[in-house]
Amino acid sequence: MGILEVKNVNKRFGGLQALSDVNLSVAENTVHAIIGPNGAGKSTLLNVLVGKLLPDTGSVMFDGQSVLGRKPYEINQMGISRVFQTPEIFGDLTVLENMMIPIFAKRDGAFRMHAIESVRNERAVVQQAEDMLESLNLADARHDHSASMSRGNKRRLEIGMCLAQEPRLLLLDEPTAGMARADTNNTIDLLKQIKDERDITIAIIEHDMHVVFSLAERITVLAQGTPLVEDTPDKIKGHPKVREAYLGETAAA
Repeated sequence: MGILEVKNVNKRFGGLQALSDVNLSVAENTVHAIIGPNGAGKSTLLNVLVGKLLPDTGSVMFDGQSVLGRKPYEINQMGISRVFQTPEIFGDLTVLENMMIPIFAKRDGAFRMHAIESVRNERAVVQQAEDMLESLNLADARHDHSASMSRGNKRRLEIGMCLAQEPRLLLLDEPTAGMARADTNNTIDLLKQIKDERDITIAIIEHDMHVVFSLAERITVLAQGTPLVEDTPDKIKGHPKVREAYLGETAAA
């Protein structure tokens, strides 16, 4: 049994069947990619996993507990963190202040933005934030406003903010979208480092096959809201159903 178990999940929006009998098992301490063409249901599935959408039927279990009906912050407290497609950081705060926020929230269970002044004076929080930035190679930028960072470094910071919450499952929604190749490769290296250094499970939705095949140990392919196949990267590459659904090729081709 995986740390994340999705069983018979269905979701309809009016006449559109966005998810149809989705079954997914993500093994603990692995990197599991979910791929598919536009409209395959990937984002809908991710929104179900983090509590933004409630499925019509089915179950979603994390470490033996249902996530359905829980608010997103409750799911986060269970040990699931999400990295959004567009980096979600506080542009008017410094890099260090951004990193302090999730550390403070993890410690006290809540955080109000007006409390940032008092947080600056808490040495333990500051030190933990600086240590995290050091591990991300962002220490030199700690006093810079985060809005001025490159997209790649904004993503690096956001991933670090998620890690500061000590999640067991990290959900990544197209983490390299809009990046130059150099930033993409740096993000791949960062995620490999995270996987090597931490007991963490990573589930990633990604269109860039270079990213997928660089990171994934298992791949699930969605098409029209239904899982077509799940297998190792080597077997997925040449699978005729994948070529037909994802690459627009026919099995005969």
